Amino acid sequence: MKKLFTLVALLAVFMGAKAEWVQDYKIDYSTKTGFPFYVMGFVPEWVDGVMVDYGANFRYATQETLDTKEVKDGGWADGESSVGTVMAGTTEYQKVTGAGPYWHQYIIAADVPMELDQSYTVKALIKSSADVEANLQFGNWGSLVETKVKIPAGDFQEVEWEVSGCTFAGSGFICIQPGTSTATIEWKSLVVGHNAKAAAPTVWQEWLTNDGKSVVVEKEVKDIANWMGGAEFGGWPSWALETTNGINANWRGDRTGEICAWALTMGRNFDNENTVINEDSPRARPFPADIEPEPGNESNHVFAVHVTQIAPIEAPKPDENSVAWSNQFWIQSPKGWKAGTKVRIKFRYKADKACSVGTQIHKRMPSDYLFWNAVGDVAFTTEWQEFSKDFDFSNDTNDGWSLAFNLNSDADNGRTAPINFYFDDLSWQTMVLDEGFFVASSNSATGIEYDFATATEFVTDPEDAEVVYAIVGEKGKKDTWVNQIMISTVRGDDAAFKGATIKPTEAITSGEWLGFTEATLAKINLPAAGVWKIQIAPADKQICFTQIEGEAAKEPVDIVTNPSVLVINGVERQPTSNEQPADPDKGIAEGTGQTWDNQFFIVANRVLEGGEKTVIEFDYVATAPAKVLTGTHAAPGDYRKGAFGDVEFTTEEQHLKKEYEIPSVGWDGSTVLTGMQSISFDMAVIKEANTYTIKNVKWYLANDTEGKTTENLINATGTDNFQVKIGAGNKVLPYGSETGIENVAAKSAKTSTVIYNLAGQRVANSFKGIVVKDGKKFVKYLYH
Repeated sequence: MKKLFTLVALLAVFMGAKAEWVQDYKIDYSTKTGFPFYVMGFVPEWVDGVMVDYGANFRYATQETLDTKEVKDGGWADGESSVGTVMAGTTEYQKVTGAGPYWHQYIIAADVPMELDQSYTVKALIKSSADVEANLQFGNWGSLVETKVKIPAGDFQEVEWEVSGCTFAGSGFICIQPGTSTATIEWKSLVVGHNAKAAAPTVWQEWLTNDGKSVVVEKEVKDIANWMGGAEFGGWPSWALETTNGINANWRGDRTGEICAWALTMGRNFDNENTVINEDSPRARPFPADIEPEPGNESNHVFAVHVTQIAPIEAPKPDENSVAWSNQFWIQSPKGWKAGTKVRIKFRYKADKACSVGTQIHKRMPSDYLFWNAVGDVAFTTEWQEFSKDFDFSNDTNDGWSLAFNLNSDADNGRTAPINFYFDDLSWQTMVLDEGFFVASSNSATGIEYDFATATEFVTDPEDAEVVYAIVGEKGKKDTWVNQIMISTVRGDDAAFKGATIKPTEAITSGEWLGFTEATLAKINLPAAGVWKIQIAPADKQICFTQIEGEAAKEPVDIVTNPSVLVINGVERQPTSNEQPADPDKGIAEGTGQTWDNQFFIVANRVLEGGEKTVIEFDYVATAPAKVLTGTHAAPGDYRKGAFGDVEFTTEEQHLKKEYEIPSVGWDGSTVLTGMQSISFDMAVIKEANTYTIKNVKWYLANDTEGKTTENLINATGTDNFQVKIGAGNKVLPYGSETGIENVAAKSAKTSTVIYNLAGQRVANSFKGIVVKDGKKFVKYLYH
C-alpha cells in the first residue's frame, strides 16, 4: 500500500490531549447598526444595540413588493397596515401588522466555521417576554441539522443549546424559527463553540513557492514548469491556440498535474451539437484562458476574460439564473480533492469595473458543475487585489477539481456593460494527509470514543500480497472490545477522515467477503463487540470482517407485530397550486394546499444509520381510494428524502411488505443524511376528507431467516411509535385518542405561503425542485 506522507511525529505531540472548549464564532450584536444577515421574510430591528424580534404580530416587506405583488407573494392582505420602517443593509422594509400571527424566522449567525459530524454548543445572551419553543437550524442550505430549543421568559440571561451531528463542512449559518410566537425576543450576543482535543496543525502541500518555483511532490510529474500558475509560463499560448474549425480541441484534454486557467465567453467557441442552453441558443465551449500583457504593465502577462455578450439567451422566457454563468473563468487544480479535506486557493485579480462575482465548485473538466458554493462572492475592483482563502471540501463525491467564477453574477453591474476580468499568479494548496486505509473504532456500551488521529493503518497481509489488514481491539482485554468502526482512505485530519470513508455493501457476517463502496461519514456497526480482523482487497473492492474474540453475534429473534388499530381522520385540504392556478383577472389566488397537510408517522426506537436494511409491514384500508406518498424523516416533520414510493389505499383491506434501506445521502447525492428515524405518510394527496386505518405494524431489520430479525425497531404494544399531523400548519403530535386528533384538526394555524430555493432566494410557487417553506425543506411537484 503506497504511503505518500507520514504525520506520526506531528501527531504524537497531540495524542492523549484532553478535550477543551474551542470558540468557533462570536457576534456582539451591539457592534451592528442593523440586521447584517440574509433576509428570509422577517427583519429583526435594532434598539440601543440590541437585536429585537417583535414577534409574529408583524411581518416585513419592501414597499415595491406590497404595491405590486399579490397577497400570496407578500402584498397587502385585508386589514393590514404599516406601522413603521426598518433597514436591512441598504434595503428599506415596511413593518406590517393586522393579519397575524405571521410565521417567522431569521438568521442569528453567518459564516460560522463548521465540521462534519461535529457537536456544537450555542450560547446566546437573550431576553424574552414569554417562554418560546423554537426550531434551530444549523448548517447550510441542503445540509441542515434541526434542533428544538427553548427560550425562557425573563431578563437577559445566557441560554445554551446543544447541536449534535453537524452534516455540513464549511462556512454555515444558524437560523432561529420562533414560528407563530408573538413574544418579543431580544438578542445581545451569541457564541458558538465545541469541545475538541488539540489537533495537529494543518500541513499544506505547496504547489507554487513564493519565488515562483514549483514544488514536485510526485515522481511521475516530469515537467515541473507545468505546476506554475503564472501567466508567464511559455507553454500556455501554444496549447491555447490548438483549434479545429475555430473550436479549441483541448478543452476536454488531460491536464492532470497542471494549474490551468480556462474561460468561457458567449459568442466564442459555439458548439451546436454538444452543449445547448435551449433550442434557440447554443452554449459556448470553455477554452484555455487568453494570455495578454497586463494593461499599463506590458512587462507582465495575465489571464484575461473579455465579457462582451451580457445577455446570451434569446428565448421568450430566459432563465435569469443561467445569465450569471454565461461568461466564466476557471482555476483548475493539479489534482482532485478528497471529501472533508481542506483546500487553499490564492490568486491576484482585478476588473475594469467594480462588481461582485459568485463562485462554484466544478469537477475536473471546466463547466462540469458540482456544487453551488465555493469561496463565496469575490468583490472585484479596478485595482489588483490578493485573494487567499482556506475552505473545506464537503461534497462526498471526491470529484472537486476547479474553482469557477460566474462573471455575470452581479445584476446591478456585471450584466449591464462589457467588462474585462484579469487574473494572475494562480496557486492551489491541499492538506498533506497519510493515504492508504485506516480504521478508527468505538464502543457505545463501554464509552470507547473514536480517535481518528491514532487510527490504525492497514498493512500488507503476509498470506496474500493483494490484501491489506488491520486488527481493532486487543486479544485477552475485554475493555478494548469495539462494536463500531470507521474505515477511511486518509489520516491526519478528523474532517478529512470522516469525508473519505468506505462501507460494506451488504450485512456483515464474520469471515465472509463483501463488496465495499465509498461513502461520507460511514459508521459500520459490527455484529457484536469484540476483537476483529478486517481485510481489504483494494483492487477487487472487497472487504472481510472476522471476529477473533468477543461477544456472540445477536441471535435472530421473532418479529413483533404491534396490533394497535391506528385511525387517521384526514381533513379536507385547500386546493394545490396545480388544482387552482392563480387567475388575477378573476380574482382567484393560487392554491396553497399540500399533499402533506395530513400526515402519519412511524418512528423507530433509535436513530438508524444510512445503509441499514429494514422491512416495513402493515395492513391498511381507507373509506375512499387514495394514493399516499412516503418519505424519510429524522424527527417527524424533519423531511430528508423519499422512502419507498406510493401506497395505494382502497376500500378493501390490503397487506404491505416493503424492503426499505435507510438513505445516507440526500436527493442531490452529496448532502450527508444523519439522524434518520421516521417514515412519513402524506395523506392529503386527494383533496377530500378521508379516513385511513393502519394496523398490525412491523418494522424490523432485514434478516435471511424467515420470520426472524436481529432487531425490532418498534414496540410490540402501545402507540409510542406513532405520530400524526392533521391539517395544514399544525404540529406533529403523538398519536392519541380520536378526540385528541380532532382537537388538533380544529386548531388550524395560519402559515406562510412564501417559498425559497436552497440559496435562500424567494421563488414563485411554480418553481420546481427543492424549496424551503415555513423553515422546512420539500420537493415541489415531486414526492414528499
